[in-house]
Amino acid sequence: MIPMTLARIAEIVGGELHDVVDPSTEVTGSVEFDSRKVGPGGLFLALPGARVDGHDHAAAAVAAGAAAVVAARPVGVPAVVVPPIPVDVPSRAMALEHDSDGSGAGVLAALAKLARASVDELTDKGLTVVGVTGSAGKTSTKDLLAAVLRPLGPVVAPPGSFNNELGHPWTALRADADTRFLVLEMSARGLGHIASLATIAPPRIGVILNVGTAHLGEFGSRDAIALAKGELAEALPTAADGGVAVLNADDPLVAAMASRTSARVVLVGQSEAADIRATDIVLDEKARARFTLTTSSGSVPVELAVHGEHQVANALAAAAVAFECGADLGQVAQALSGAAAVSARRMDVRDRPDGVTVVNDSYNANPDSMRAAIKALVSMAKTGRGAARRSWAVLGEMAELGPESVVEHDAIGRFAVRLDVSKLIIVGTGRPARAMHQGAVMEGSWGDEAILVPDAASAIVLLEEELAAGDLVLVKASQSIGLWEVADAVLAGHTGQKGSEAMR
Repeated sequence: MIPMTLARIAEIVGGELHDVVDPSTEVTGSVEFDSRKVGPGGLFLALPGARVDGHDHAAAAVAAGAAAVVAARPVGVPAVVVPPIPVDVPSRAMALEHDSDGSGAGVLAALAKLARASVDELTDKGLTVVGVTGSAGKTSTKDLLAAVLRPLGPVVAPPGSFNNELGHPWTALRADADTRFLVLEMSARGLGHIASLATIAPPRIGVILNVGTAHLGEFGSRDAIALAKGELAEALPTAADGGVAVLNADDPLVAAMASRTSARVVLVGQSEAADIRATDIVLDEKARARFTLTTSSGSVPVELAVHGEHQVANALAAAAVAFECGADLGQVAQALSGAAAVSARRMDVRDRPDGVTVVNDSYNANPDSMRAAIKALVSMAKTGRGAARRSWAVLGEMAELGPESVVEHDAIGRFAVRLDVSKLIIVGTGRPARAMHQGAVMEGSWGDEAILVPDAASAIVLLEEELAAGDLVLVKASQSIGLWEVADAVLAGHTGQKGSEAMR
């Protein structure tokens, strides 16, 4: 965050100073909503949570060095007090599920105003803001963007998936006078969300990856999802003012967004219509893609270190942004080839000493990312030297699919069977899990090829008994399922005797 006095912060957010001895005291540290992370000169946000109210930790934050607190009421320590913003529950910001009286909404609005003031000042000094949205791949693309932009100057990007009304401005306030590029994920669970995020840190470059079925329960249709994702294209500056929209030429709903923006459009993909293309794609034994990156100024080979063919589209989007920011072909190829996975539990591929490979993609899941992960698993099983390896897919529920949940889970069960996954373990007791298992059975998975177990512990026991040296295990489900326990247990375990015998 750029240094600001408490007096200026109060003016920006429309708050009043309470228990402040010197209004000229500067906030020079980070802005935090977790009192345990506040450091000297920081600013603490008192937000309501599931079990605690941030106001109860205001004194501890100041004791830890915070210059002040942004709060909805006086808290007995230096504070910028902002009024609550009562809102109806259906329209409440998705980051404030536990805000009962609007106090959190008031603090969150103050955070947004503070971020906007900081970004505006930094943009005047040369900061480039890049926004990324899409139904799948936002976090992976964000990580690739940070990698390709870093050779051009200091980059700030969110850790993990900080992409809503809280994480978005929190990340924006990480930028300071040295930052040249601010990369922001932009998520939505309803119309208007992305448009709102774009007012907090207005992007000059926008990347729209795809329109899938994530959050189908909230939106109701892919057309509605496309309407929401396209809000990023609409928020960009005109081409004359430097606005650039990077659109996926291979997704018709995304490519059509060219008509919704006054920014200059750059199309990326495998299509011949793309300005920046990938050709000659080949996957290695760990589903890492090699391809030729082709532009109007030339071509260059790229070897990705991240896993899955779907990463090619993400890499093309990152490359397009880097070119717009001044990188050349060689710089982009080198940066993409050296970019490893950064965010946790996203296509994290690790080997045990006995040769078992675990693909931990358990952070989140939707139908599109689930298919991409299963494709990567099967590719890894079939690619390389020697006989094909045995593949295990440990899959849990995909949340937020609404009325289409049963159909989508059934389709994933069938998809895994069609791709010839060796063993399918479906975790859960609800209707979606049963639908996935039923889909696998109806598609032709006989005997114990597809197994329905009630919980992660049962899946772990089964894997301990059945896994054999050289097997591949994919673990994937929505974050709320917590299926990473399975991946962690398998990585820490050893091949069971029964599994060893099964391979003889």
